Amino acid sequence: MPEIVNPETHHERSDVNVRALLWFAVIFIVFAAASHLLLWMMFKYFATMARNTTSTPLTAVARPPGASIPQQPRLQPFPNRDQKGAMMPPNITTPVVDMEEMRATEEQALHTPGWVDRQKGIVRLPIDVAKQLAVQRLNAGGQRAAGGGRGGGQ
Repeated sequence: MPEIVNPETHHERSDVNVRALLWFAVIFIVFAAASHLLLWMMFKYFATMARNTTSTPLTAVARPPGASIPQQPRLQPFPNRDQKGAMMPPNITTPVVDMEEMRATEEQALHTPGWVDRQKGIVRLPIDVAKQLAVQRLNAGGQRAAGGGRGGGQ
């Protein structure tokens, strides 16, 4: 069988340059190691610097004694006390129970009168009662102004 020769097709005369490929790999690994070493040294420097700084309070106002526990409703890991003052484990209350308790407390405050500050004489009234008092005061003030005007004209 005769060999078919096509002058337009060619093949590679050499293989991959292994020496250049190895040099690339060595330089890449050395650069990566140097970068990681530099980052590790910077981390240690900044960590030491952060540990040596003291965190002074931003204000001179004294912190209240119960400030370490956030106000209610709080997340479950914080200890809760029941009505008798006994500590409840954190798994007794759930977010649903906390939300129901909060809403019941707010509804009670919204619909029942109570003292806000007894020394200053500030009270909390249900909105319906407050509206009625406002209307009564408005009517009483209007009658006085109207009655005073008629009485002065006679």
